[in-house]
Amino acid sequence: MVSFGSQLLAAALAGTPEGERPLRHVAELPPRPGRASSWPEWAEPDVIRAFADRGISSPWSHQRDAAELAHTGIHVVVSTGTASGKSLAYQLPVLNALATDPRARALYLSPTKALGHDQLRAAHRLAAAVPRLADVAPTAYDGDSPDEVRRFARERSRWLFSNPDMVHLSILRNHARWAVLLRNLRFLVVDECHYYRGVFGSNVAMVLRRLLRLCARYSAAPTVIFASATTASPGATATELIGCPVAEVTDDGSPQGARTVALWEPALRTDLTGENGAPVRRSAGAEAARVMADLIVEGAQTLTFVRSRRGAELTALGARARLNDIAPTVADLVASYRAGYLAEDRSTLERALAQGQLRGLATTNALELGVDIAGLDAVVLAGFPGTVASFWQQAGRSGRRGQGALVVLIARDDPLDTYLVHHPAALLEKPVERAVIDPANPYLMAPQLLCAATEQPMSDVEVRSWDAVEVSQDLVEEGLLRRRGGHYFPAPGVLPHASVDIRGAIGGQIMIVEGDTGRLLGSVGVGQAPASIHPGAVYLHQGESYVVDSLDTDAQIAMVRAEDPGYATFAREVTDIAVTGTGETVAFGPITLGLVPVTVTNHVVGYLRRRLSGEVIDFVELDLPEHVLPTIAVMYTATAEALGRSGIDTARIPGALHAAEHAAIGLLPLVASCDRGDIGGMSTAIGPDGLPSVFVYDGYPGGAGFAERGFRQARTWLGATADAIEACDCPAGCPSCVQSPKCGSGNDPLDKAGAVGVLRLVLAELGDQPVLTHSAAQGQNKH
Repeated sequence: MVSFGSQLLAAALAGTPEGERPLRHVAELPPRPGRASSWPEWAEPDVIRAFADRGISSPWSHQRDAAELAHTGIHVVVSTGTASGKSLAYQLPVLNALATDPRARALYLSPTKALGHDQLRAAHRLAAAVPRLADVAPTAYDGDSPDEVRRFARERSRWLFSNPDMVHLSILRNHARWAVLLRNLRFLVVDECHYYRGVFGSNVAMVLRRLLRLCARYSAAPTVIFASATTASPGATATELIGCPVAEVTDDGSPQGARTVALWEPALRTDLTGENGAPVRRSAGAEAARVMADLIVEGAQTLTFVRSRRGAELTALGARARLNDIAPTVADLVASYRAGYLAEDRSTLERALAQGQLRGLATTNALELGVDIAGLDAVVLAGFPGTVASFWQQAGRSGRRGQGALVVLIARDDPLDTYLVHHPAALLEKPVERAVIDPANPYLMAPQLLCAATEQPMSDVEVRSWDAVEVSQDLVEEGLLRRRGGHYFPAPGVLPHASVDIRGAIGGQIMIVEGDTGRLLGSVGVGQAPASIHPGAVYLHQGESYVVDSLDTDAQIAMVRAEDPGYATFAREVTDIAVTGTGETVAFGPITLGLVPVTVTNHVVGYLRRRLSGEVIDFVELDLPEHVLPTIAVMYTATAEALGRSGIDTARIPGALHAAEHAAIGLLPLVASCDRGDIGGMSTAIGPDGLPSVFVYDGYPGGAGFAERGFRQARTWLGATADAIEACDCPAGCPSCVQSPKCGSGNDPLDKAGAVGVLRLVLAELGDQPVLTHSAAQGQNKH
């Protein structure tokens, strides 16, 4: 019997241009029955009735398990699939505590306002059904809350819905005013905790630790309940976030309908070539627009995820254009959805989709988290969303009421996408990455330590427990902290909270301002500014073109003017890297693998102006200061003799290393939950000890933990890199394998075949060595 998802897939394939075969893999995921449990004995009858009134007659097994742990005071993370009902796992113990203790308080934190408001609506409905909870008054406390609502939230609400930013900027900063909340806090709920990774996640970890520290000051010890998408080691990640052991519940007891998962690779275009004559694939967005339109014609309500706001608009336009040709009666039933829309517009779209009035919606990941969109027939992903967790979150929007559904992942021109569509086990069998955070990064720790000391003086014991002894000493030497009586106090006048952007890049943001109107268009990290918003750069904002007039990194502002010059700009830069310490290095014959501290010096020397046709107009020189980045890199070196034995002579070494570096940057997100923009790389024929070398480094001062994940899982990472290059059917290198859109030297030289040779040599020497743990690597340090 042909499944419903397979029928939809056949309809999508029917619209493929003749001669193209984009389908790379199809997996039929069978339905999964639910495993119901019973309500816990401690659950109050009127609380149970509140859930029953919403159609929940009994909890699923994972909901009961997580709620039991939380009720007994054990920190817990429930990590299960989309639509598995993780919310009930924390709603049950929270409502029970609020109903049985009139002084109890609860704090819910989410990474996005849309998710927080969605959960707030659910809390209102539940609380309204329990007479004893009439005084709970669930309330939002976020950046959009008016002053009177904020005052009510602080003084009256017993269940607060907020985000880490507001905890940092308001609650902790003014904790005396929040004493009632902190003194009576029974539960802290951290929703979608897999979202907290990299620099943002590291900052959130410190915010949560500061929050629990102040709760202890007010004699409270709240239980933390984490909710997460399915990820690797959710308990370990949650433990890193709060610095305390966290139990994990991962056995999903909810039912799941059958799903057909298709991995799709657009064909190479015959009418266009890219940089250095490389072939170009049809864009994932254009392919997704066509697939969505064909599925809508087949009667499938379809949600399409794209990577950018502009992409959401263009994909919706493309789908409507195709429908105007083949089924004009439904062309107006397609829309786009993204952050930046007014709240009432987003609500209208959500309601229209939920009620079936919209047949297709193109969206950014704004609809990935939490918002209750149910029962869709198909989900199309225009490009891998960056992590396996996000893939399943987005895929989980399909078939949410137990019926069959179709999920289509359309590969972008990207090495990671290429690898996944040709190696489906890495995507479909189990998650291979976990959230990476590094709260001990001294560049992050210093401002967080200042905030903590300002909230309450830090003892020597606390500083040691935070692994911050050196950071605290540096702050004392800088005159920002003072130490006396075994405690650290802020220096007079030190008010750090407002200057710490927990979502921002270390080192601050450059504000992008339209000169004629003074309108703030956006921002970019200080480290990325010289290459992206240098004077003369063409800057795109919501589909509109601007030209950068000036960049002042000291004042942290770039001035732009609205103009469409008819060309694009591409920065050219010179990068140097110096190893600044021993780190961890391991020798495998002619190959050395290392995790080392480095200083990366980057200098943007000019930019190419290129017409939209690809024709180069000219090269414009720039006189900009160098940017110096102290960070952490994973590196490997190979002797020239070993490379020669692998068929890579001296003349080919630079291009082979360069291509291997580009592909490795693209594949690092496979083992470390980072974006390509979070990391950088460099290759050189004459590196440390005069050896050919490849470096991949964290793009943040002090590192963010991504390079370390590459080092610890080098075989998996580099093996996938070699496989991705070999899987690409281009003849000599393209954006799907070894070309990089951000290459400072214009993707020259690149040697695709040489890159495979380099990587296979490294992998052969690594052999079956165990995964590199801290102790194993330190035991093999080469000095």
